[in-house]
Amino acid sequence: MKLLVANRGEIAVRVIRTAREMEIPTVAVYSVADAHTPAVELADEAVCIGAAPPGESYLRMANVIGAAEVTGCTHVHPGYGFLSENPVFARACAENGITFVGPAPEVMERMGDKVQAKQAAREAGLPVLEGSDGAVSDLKEAVAAADRAGYPVLLKAAAGGGGRGMRRVENAAELPKAFDTAQAEAVAAFGDGSLYVEKMLEGARHVEVQVVADGLGGVLIAGDRECSIQRRHQKLVEEGPAPNLPKATRDAMHDACTRAARAWNYRSAGTMEFLVDANADFYFLELNARLQVEHPVTELVSGLDLVAEQLRVASGGVLSRTGVAEANGHAVEVRVNAEDPSADFRPSAGRLKEFSLSGGPGVRVDTFCAPGTSVPPNYDSLLAKLIVWAQDRPRAVARLRRVLDEALVTGVPTTLPLFRDIVREPTFIEGRYTTAYLADRAALLPTLSGGA
Repeated sequence: MKLLVANRGEIAVRVIRTAREMEIPTVAVYSVADAHTPAVELADEAVCIGAAPPGESYLRMANVIGAAEVTGCTHVHPGYGFLSENPVFARACAENGITFVGPAPEVMERMGDKVQAKQAAREAGLPVLEGSDGAVSDLKEAVAAADRAGYPVLLKAAAGGGGRGMRRVENAAELPKAFDTAQAEAVAAFGDGSLYVEKMLEGARHVEVQVVADGLGGVLIAGDRECSIQRRHQKLVEEGPAPNLPKATRDAMHDACTRAARAWNYRSAGTMEFLVDANADFYFLELNARLQVEHPVTELVSGLDLVAEQLRVASGGVLSRTGVAEANGHAVEVRVNAEDPSADFRPSAGRLKEFSLSGGPGVRVDTFCAPGTSVPPNYDSLLAKLIVWAQDRPRAVARLRRVLDEALVTGVPTTLPLFRDIVREPTFIEGRYTTAYLADRAALLPTLSGGA
């Protein structure tokens, strides 16, 4: 095996490190803006694939596949983002004799369409939220579906996620304008304005289950994670196991995910995402058919290397183990983003002056940054993932508090001050928060309220 890593930043570094431990030669690809980044230095070889804009480099399939061919790579690991859930890219790899490290393109295709994914979940026996049976063709169908489900509802883009093309609708009067706005956003983000209607759960939690499967019947439930602290439907804080989740709910979720992975003939790592209501009932949201940003949380509590499992499966092998991995201790991850929380999380670009994320027992830092690193405006704002592990949740939170207090990043605004507030806030300390956490505390957390 020779592996091309079709990504950048911290995830490229993370994949290359596991490959080196497995004695697999690696090739990094990079844009002009990323010529002097750690992934380029760590890989055995590196190939420039274009200019800084992603559409001219990391998203240009011909350039990525060409880099794999000229360097003799047999496999491509896409990381997350960019081409990681693109079935066209996976097929193009296969057509050129290269193995895509991930699910089959047919599975990605079905799961990438949220309407088809919801139907697949129903067929596999997963509970789903009330709403439209499929994509609505026009406003009239959306009104009918919303009336059946009951307000409030969400309008959601069928072709993608990440909060784009999503609008909360409180009542029938708001629906026409929200429909037009969501449809326009969906077209701009995904080239497809298809929308579907879904019942909005008030006071719900966002809990996900990490699945790894070998496509040969072997399924591993590596753990579950709480991802309810979000801004614009994008995660900021993740922890595992999900706190205060009843054992019966956890067991039922794990069993359901095992059945679904087998029903879908899933292969590689994937994450099944759910909403959990106040009664601890859970409802399928979507399957992310790739490695997740927050996968280190599960690695720390399970002892697994999820990238190693992916590479093993991609080579035709079986998983290192199957069943449900027992959780050892508790882990929490925060995403250190180049964003200003006091300005509605506005992204920032510039050059890092100081960059120090401290270590110590039970601390993991996944990053590509150092003092002097340039933060270009072309890419995701993620600078680093700071993950802590301890024997139980209270000690993990205390450890995170200590590490955050020691952290020093200057040159661009970051989310670090917000996390220092969160780890001292009573609801978070108790582990009883929902997806409304930041909205409910906007006036209480100093970083969001503008206080000192």
